[in-house]
Order: sequence, then structure tokens, then C-alpha cells
Amino acid sequence: MLEDFETLSGSKIKKIQISYQVFGKKLGSAPVILVNHALTGNSLVSGINGWWNEIIGFEKPIDTTKYSVLSFNIPGNGFNENNFDFNLDLNLGDIALLFIKAIDKLKLAKLHAIIGGSIGGCLTWEMIALNNDLASIIIPVAADWKATDWLIANTFLQDRILKNSRDPVSDARIHAMTFYRTPKSLNTRFTRTKNLDKNMYNVESWLSHHGTKLRQRFSLESYLFMNKLLSSTNITRDGESFINKISKTKSSIHLISVDSDIFFLPDEDHKTYSIAKKNNIDIKIHILNSIHGHDAFLIETKQISDIFTKIF
Repeated sequence: MLEDFETLSGSKIKKIQISYQVFGKKLGSAPVILVNHALTGNSLVSGINGWWNEIIGFEKPIDTTKYSVLSFNIPGNGFNENNFDFNLDLNLGDIALLFIKAIDKLKLAKLHAIIGGSIGGCLTWEMIALNNDLASIIIPVAADWKATDWLIANTFLQDRILKNSRDPVSDARIHAMTFYRTPKSLNTRFTRTKNLDKNMYNVESWLSHHGTKLRQRFSLESYLFMNKLLSSTNITRDGESFINKISKTKSSIHLISVDSDIFFLPDEDHKTYSIAKKNNIDIKIHILNSIHGHDAFLIETKQISDIFTKIF
């Protein structure tokens, strides 16, 4: 529980709960890697039901015999929290500040690394912008330091679906899945086949399944709140330039882009890389080659594993 939290805009919050999980070595006994979850994700990153359990675990690319793996839940994600006030006026930078304060409360020295996928990668950028010396290694995966017009357009439509649909969480998820994947991914997987029992195309059945599955575990309030946070991504919201925000960092920054991502476009990462490189920032870019689009960071575990093995 964090008390008397002041947001970046100066608002005061008396109390706010942040839950977390730790995998591997006990905190304080090994280098700490922080993993920031995606929009509908949570802190369960390893173990049987962990969303990245092929990457994080015993003798995995992020080896829990060598590291303490820490993962916070973004407040409002609905996982292991009670009575969250969804009316709080928070942006993604405020969440980054909350995480930094939580790290301080846990009495952790400099982190070994921060990794985040999708909105978790955006949050990783927000954290390093607030504290240039927070971690030795920064790894935003399929993410960006700002919400582009394309991203804002999609979150705007998601918000409309969530507020106007008769089955809001399912319908918003169905729309989102068509952007998390690519035409080639769906065409290759389903080849216009039909589910005769349901009298529908298999792609329709697959989308319906994802919609229903999310509705069963994710609340409308959480979806609306997390979608708002995603659209608020912008480390330059106070008017200071991107390079000024990260100019003092000594961290090694590793961008991981998906060549077919139509949600967070790889071109934006290349622009970021060029700006940072010209200003002598230690930055590298890694490309996931995949037909699957944005979700490739959850699918292409072999490529992700190879990249992390090289980094760590």
C-alpha cells in the first residue's frame, strides 16, 4: 500500500494498493529483473499458468535460478486487488511513478533490467524517463514511448465499443485481436475453413472464443481503464523532448520490434533508434520476424529466447 501519492499533475491520492509477485531468487539475494505486463495481463509471468512461462523460469532464457523476477500489477487491471477507484485521473506516467515508489519501498537498489511487452513496454519507457538510472538494461518489446495517432485511433474505437456495445468486453476483444494479428496470420491459419457444428467460419469461432474468454476474467471497468492508460502513453507530455528525457541514462536500451506489427509499427522504433544513436545513447534494435503481428512477442518464443539469451 502506498500512501499520500502525488501524481505528475499534482493530484493527491491518500492510499493506493499495488500488488506484485516474485519468481526465482528472494528479493535482495540476486539481480532483479522487473517485467511489466500487457493490457489484459497481470503479474503471473512464470510457473504453470504464467503468460511468459516459456521465457521465464528454471533454466529458461530469464533464469529464475540466477535472478529475482519481479512483476507488479498495474492498478486497475483487476488482478489481486480490492476496491480500486476507476475514477482516479491517472496516466501511464503516474503508473510508472507508482512503480518507482514501490521499488523504493521494497528497498531495492538499481534494477538489473526492466522488460515490458505492449503497454508494459510503454510503461518501461515511462519509468526510464522518470528515472534515467533505474536499471542497467531496458527492453521495451513491441511498444513505443508515445501513443501515435494510429494507436490513439484504435484506443478511441475500443472506448466506443466498450461504452456502446451490448457485449462490450467480448466485442472490444474481437476488434483488438484483428490488430494484434495480421491478415496473413489469420489467412494462413484458417484458410477459409468452416466449423460445421457452429455453422460459421473457423476464424469467427476463434474470435468469439477469445471474446468470451476475456469477458469471463476481465471486467468492463478494467478494460476501459487500461485502454485509457494505453492512449495516454507519452513521455514528452510535459513538453520536454524525447532525447532530453533519456539523455542522462547509462542504461543499455534494447528495442524489440515485430516486423509485421500493425499496432506498434516497427518504423517508429527505427526512428527512436536513430534519434538515440545520434545522441550517443547505448541502444540496439532487435527484429522478430513473424507473420503474426503484434502478438508475436507472445508466440515467437524461440526468437525471443535467442534475443534474451544474448542480452543476459
